[in-house]
Amino acid sequence: MSANALDLLLVQKDNTWELEEWIVPLSTALQNVTTEQALWTPPGGGNTIWQTVNHINFYNKLVLSRLKDTPPSVSAQTNDETFQVAYDAEDVEAWNATLAETKRIALELRETIAALSESDLEAPYRSSGPETIGHALSCWMLHDAYHSGQIVLIRKMQGSWRS
Repeated sequence: MSANALDLLLVQKDNTWELEEWIVPLSTALQNVTTEQALWTPPGGGNTIWQTVNHINFYNKLVLSRLKDTPPSVSAQTNDETFQVAYDAEDVEAWNATLAETKRIALELRETIAALSESDLEAPYRSSGPETIGHALSCWMLHDAYHSGQIVLIRKMQGSWRS
C-alpha cells in the first residue's frame, strides 16, 4: 500500500471520529451519554463531558474555517471560555443539539480534508508563521484523541462506560 500524507490524515480523522482501532474515537466515547452524565462533574473538579465537547466543537469549527478560508464562526478571549455550557440538566434537547453539531462538524471536516490536495498540505496554516496545513491537521487530530480519552475516563468514573 502506498499512502501519501493526505491519506494518512484521513486515516487519523477516521480513527479520531468513528473508526475504533487503537483508540476510542469521539463518536464512540459519546455514544449513549445522557444529559445528566454530560453535566456530571468529576470528583475534585474538572470539566464535564459537555464542557469538553463544547471545547472540541469550538476548535473544530476554527480548524474548519481556516481550511475553508472563511471568517471564524466562533471566538473566545481565553481557552477557558471554549468550555462554557449555558444549559441545565433538564435541557435534553440542547445536549442532543450539541451532539448533532459535533457529528456535523466532524463529517464536514472529513469532507473538507478529503478535498485537499497534497500541495494544499504544504500551504501556510495561518497568514503568519511557518506551520503548514498538513502539520496543523496532524497535531489537531491529537487534540480530538486526547479529549476523547478524557471523556472515556469521566464515563469510567461515572460507571457509564462499557465494561
